[in-house]
Amino acid sequence: MKQVELLAPAKNIETAIAAINSGADAIYIGANEFGARKNAPNSLSDIEKLVNYAHKFYVRIHVVINTILNDEELNQAIKLVKNLYNIGVDAIIIQDMGLLKAAIDGNLPPIAIHTSTQCNTRTLEKARFFDTLGVSRIILARELSLSQIDEICKNVSCEVESFIHGALCVSYSGQCYLSFANGGRSANRGECAQPCRKKYSLVDESGKVIFKDKYLLSLKDFNASNCIENLINSGVKSFKIEGRLKDISYVRNVVAYYNNLINKYAQRTSSGKVFLDFKPDVYKTFNRGYTNYFLNGREQCFNFLSPKSRGEKLGKVKRIFKNYFEIDAKLNPQDGICFVQDGDMTGFLVNKVVGNKVYPNKMDGIKSGLVLYRNFNANFEKLLENSKTVRKIAVSFKISTGNIVATDEDDNTVSIKLPIGETPKNIEKLKENYINQLKKTGTSDFYTTSVDIEDDDLSFVPVAKINETRRELLSLLIEERLANYKKETQKPIHYADFPERKIDYRGNVFNSEAKTFYENCKCEVLEPALESQQSIKNGIELMRTKHCLKFAAGLCQQPTKNLYLVDIKGKKYPLKFDCKNCEMVMQIKRHNLNKSKP
Repeated sequence: MKQVELLAPAKNIETAIAAINSGADAIYIGANEFGARKNAPNSLSDIEKLVNYAHKFYVRIHVVINTILNDEELNQAIKLVKNLYNIGVDAIIIQDMGLLKAAIDGNLPPIAIHTSTQCNTRTLEKARFFDTLGVSRIILARELSLSQIDEICKNVSCEVESFIHGALCVSYSGQCYLSFANGGRSANRGECAQPCRKKYSLVDESGKVIFKDKYLLSLKDFNASNCIENLINSGVKSFKIEGRLKDISYVRNVVAYYNNLINKYAQRTSSGKVFLDFKPDVYKTFNRGYTNYFLNGREQCFNFLSPKSRGEKLGKVKRIFKNYFEIDAKLNPQDGICFVQDGDMTGFLVNKVVGNKVYPNKMDGIKSGLVLYRNFNANFEKLLENSKTVRKIAVSFKISTGNIVATDEDDNTVSIKLPIGETPKNIEKLKENYINQLKKTGTSDFYTTSVDIEDDDLSFVPVAKINETRRELLSLLIEERLANYKKETQKPIHYADFPERKIDYRGNVFNSEAKTFYENCKCEVLEPALESQQSIKNGIELMRTKHCLKFAAGLCQQPTKNLYLVDIKGKKYPLKFDCKNCEMVMQIKRHNLNKSKP
């Protein structure tokens, strides 16, 4: 079986530990700056604590430095990388090419470098470029099909990471400038205001309204669970869950779900067994409805009704009464229920449930035949919040020739001399005591798989002494595990020919070192990143997306007039359609850049 990694998000150390205990093989987390989720910072001391906890289970810690950096920030980021390396972090996830130049120049420690999805790796040529440079891992764009992923995996030597679950950006990652153009909050700087989750109308040049006041750029959430086996067979090394702003309950549930799933098809890169106290279900936690996106070809990946959580489908209302309704579904008090009303999502809370009679906090909009969804399962959330799920490493004990030996599932071994005491009156009883006490691993990081006693020349010792010996052995075994932990080392980075000869603002060049990097890769930088410009040219591309509104409107292969997105303030955005590549381009018709005040 192939060996793969389940990579979980964490906004803080508590969430990270919950993810590890639920089965994650690696964690990606932000430091105190330079992460694409600005609202999820973590101190170096917390990251160091996390590293120490994770490495016991051979779980790797990846830190995101995936924003574009100005010249001053680049120097600060280099110092940060050195500090991260010194506290044991396994890899950094980067977007800015200035950091790759720093690696080439010898200004970074030999920490593994992963190129972020913000690097817009969506072609074989781009993947080969990063592979030739020598990075340890490339993180693919989320828009790729199974066949495209398969082709990339088979033609690069570096590791390949692919998203499998979570929220979707409507634009190719690293190529969205809508938030910045409308208020100076740059997605490439970790400040995205998520304008894609707002209402828009779709109109043509004559003023005809095709969609009115809908969430036209809001996508469902990604769920690749039915493609996991295919992705493993393709050669994907790491399976990534999106969600560095998600709470502990969400991360615990989703990680446990994919941990169980991946175990059916592959071995894992970390150690330990997860002892769950709940049944994971990704439909019972936050989701906007699910999509495979483009893994199996184009499908209905959008949800125009609401960018909020829809949750699990319950069924239809059977009958309504003055202050309650009936439905063939099991609900709980304090459940959150939603439904479509007047083309939008609305909802209510459940106050009381008696059999199939549901008493909501309001009856507005509830009618017979109405389809209901549960977007907050009170009992399930309580179960997740109070979960005592743990992760433990398998250990076996052997007593032989005066020694007691502990060996873990990774063949780490420690031993100590057996306690010396009086000759036992009952050797079989003594053996039984050893077996029983060595199985009691309690709150340690281990669980016992076997106890083998080959030595009949045992001295009598009290149970308390046996327990003391076990604790000492397991403490030594943790030390041995950490001593034998194999940290990945980044091989030297070298320049390579960039697949494009010229790049514009979409190259996201924000510092002089990034510019030099591209020039050394035989690529001319025509202009710097949009974030460093004082104005925006009329008609530039604000985003390019595989989500196509012509497709959504059923207008493919039909002659259409020019189409525009119009926001709730009346601002128009021209749309262009690259039908050959099945892509939609959103442009802008204004010159002045409305930057937000710092």
